[in-house]
Amino acid sequence: MDTAEFKQKFDRAVAEVSSVVLGQRDVVEHALLAAISGGHVLLEGVPGLGKTLLVRALSQVLGCSFNRIQFTPDLMPSDVTGGNIFNQKSGDFDFIPGPVFTQLLLADEINRAPAKTQSSLLEAMQERSVTTDGVTRPLPVPFLVLATQNPLESQGTYPLPEAQLDRFLLKVNVAYPAFEVEKALLHAYVAGFDPQALTLTQILSVDDLVAMRETASRVAVDHSILDYITRLVLATRDHKSIDVGASPRASVGLLVTARTQAATQGRSFVVPDDVKTLARSILRHRIVLYPDAELEGISPDDVIASILVETSVPGGVA
Repeated sequence: MDTAEFKQKFDRAVAEVSSVVLGQRDVVEHALLAAISGGHVLLEGVPGLGKTLLVRALSQVLGCSFNRIQFTPDLMPSDVTGGNIFNQKSGDFDFIPGPVFTQLLLADEINRAPAKTQSSLLEAMQERSVTTDGVTRPLPVPFLVLATQNPLESQGTYPLPEAQLDRFLLKVNVAYPAFEVEKALLHAYVAGFDPQALTLTQILSVDDLVAMRETASRVAVDHSILDYITRLVLATRDHKSIDVGASPRASVGLLVTARTQAATQGRSFVVPDDVKTLARSILRHRIVLYPDAELEGISPDDVIASILVETSVPGGVA
């Protein structure tokens, strides 16, 4: 598959999902980009913005198996991974797979569960396997977690552990729709739209995802781009407002997604704008601000924006 075919398939998939997830094209593009790049996505926004609808639509367009876990304060790790149940007939313990054994997992309101249950996804997200009672079982291919999170100010939420946040390739903020978009949504419901009876055309297959991932891995990256990515991530570790900077996994994430972003534009090489386009989504959940900065109303996106301005780009100055 060349980059022209890659772009065509990507655009068709985005258009199909966007036909029901109105006014969130940027969110749709980021979710699909992560799926192709082999990474997980954290979607943050208040309830009712269509995050769950997005994941259900994406599963149909990708032709992937789909499971949903509703995270609650009493959810146990075994409710996610599964466990061994004694079989009275055979006298042995049988493993009953949990909902994590799927290709596309919706972890709904993940920050309403305590840290112990949230951490049950760590191995699955990193190793694509689940270990129970000393036995490691592989997860289906591909395996992608799309987790929804309510803002931390919401009642009954727990902050995600830093180790788990770092395993999300992208964190995407889902905003309120514009006036015209919300009006179009009402028109759709008047016309009979039923999100529970969602039926979309499958645009991509698992083989397509694999082929697109291979195409993205062949996108050329100049040494000056590698230098630019490195300087951006290093700047998060020295910034006056940042207590904990981004890890090397952020550098790898920027490289991988920049290649995929270039392919979505039909290019066979990465340009600085590919990196800049994805910097906020890659870095915003991987940095921790000083309390003083938060009290002043400074957000992670504000800090990343300043780093992008201060860091010179290849072939010129910022």
